[in-house]
Amino acid sequence: MERLRHHLLETGYSIDGVRERLGTVAASALAREELTPALRATADGDPLATLIRLWWLGVPVPAKSVPPEVLESGLVTADGDQVAATVHLQPWETGGYLVSDRKVRPGDPALRPDHVVGAGGASANLAQLVTRRPVGRALDLGTGCGVQVLHLAGRAEHVVATDLNPRALELARLSWELSGVEGVEARAGSRFEPVEGELFDLIVSNPPFVIAPAREGKLTYRESGGDGDDFCRDLVRETPRHLNPGGQAHFLANWLHVEGEDWRERVGGWLSESGCDAWVVERDVQDPAEYVELWLKDAAEQGTRHYAEHYDRWLSWFEERGVEGVGFGWITLRNSGTLDPVVRVEHLAHQVALPVGDYVDSVIDSIAAAHRAENLDAALLRTAEGLLDERVGLPGAEDPIRIVLRQTQGLRRSREVGTVEAALAGVCDGELALGPLLNVIAELVGDGEIANSDAIRPLIAEGYFLL
Repeated sequence: MERLRHHLLETGYSIDGVRERLGTVAASALAREELTPALRATADGDPLATLIRLWWLGVPVPAKSVPPEVLESGLVTADGDQVAATVHLQPWETGGYLVSDRKVRPGDPALRPDHVVGAGGASANLAQLVTRRPVGRALDLGTGCGVQVLHLAGRAEHVVATDLNPRALELARLSWELSGVEGVEARAGSRFEPVEGELFDLIVSNPPFVIAPAREGKLTYRESGGDGDDFCRDLVRETPRHLNPGGQAHFLANWLHVEGEDWRERVGGWLSESGCDAWVVERDVQDPAEYVELWLKDAAEQGTRHYAEHYDRWLSWFEERGVEGVGFGWITLRNSGTLDPVVRVEHLAHQVALPVGDYVDSVIDSIAAAHRAENLDAALLRTAEGLLDERVGLPGAEDPIRIVLRQTQGLRRSREVGTVEAALAGVCDGELALGPLLNVIAELVGDGEIANSDAIRPLIAEGYFLL
């Protein structure tokens, strides 16, 4: 692995190297799983083109073009004068490499139940969410090909990685070795079983959250076999007892939108007795048909003789449960050690500043501060950096019809406000107490809408003002 790693680096087999070698057109087509432009772009057969074809595109290459470091890696097979990869080996944004099973494409054989999927959009989303603060002990629950460990390696003193699938741990070890990551403790088992009784400063998980009917041959990398969204619910409920004081957990999850039920109450209920401050964000919601199509495509079942049967059975399963949609998003927990935890559940579909991990701690701080502050009249608030005041009004009119405060940083929220809140944003610098400041502003603008400082709590919770 060490020799192979050096060869990959020397050849330029990196994220930037592959993009530059393929060019914009071929790279964009490859993102749509169209190989032809990429095959054309790598037809010259130079060393980098050979690695791209072998490891990323998954097509055989001439044996004479394959160096000893690749042939002796144990990750390829020779057939006559051709060499084919037995795994998918992709460069990752950390500068490391990830080893997984080969990508599945239409027309490929059915996936093996213990298939190990490579890193993709969900993996990147989770990595973007996780706090950047250094920690002592970190747990990657359901490590898969080991991608989150590559991100944790520089921030955690010790990392434990678990997975139900022994094959996943086998390939994850190759990923870490090829990436120069040492000292990871890998354990096999379901959920928190391998770390029973242990505490961590940080827990991350991209769990098998896909909501599907129970079936034989389920894919362990995406399906738990549980009923509905029970797996994500149980994972969230089990997490607090494995967090050190001040420890945080970040998960991706799916949840059901059920007829006659508010999804916020459903997911909020998972966290109501956790004893942790929590922040839940729904980033997308799909109707049942969209959801089924997405995951049947993921398993390359489109065009197979069982496609229509599986599609119909899955939709029937949703219909029996009154499912109107499936939400996808983030769940963050912090063991704040309080007897009065706060849970915020919201839908954010707009683009936010990335990585969220750069400011996720301050988001939790703001939510908790707005909830727990007892005497806001005496609080010293500051206006958040990068806040814009947008006004809409008729030409020549003295007063605007609408005033919007818009964040240009972080979560980039926007909220319509009154004249007092807008005026507060203009003068709030942490020097004067909120109560007297609001009284003066209200007198000046003649707006009696805000009678007390508690009306500012939502703006503190959403990060417009810092406490």
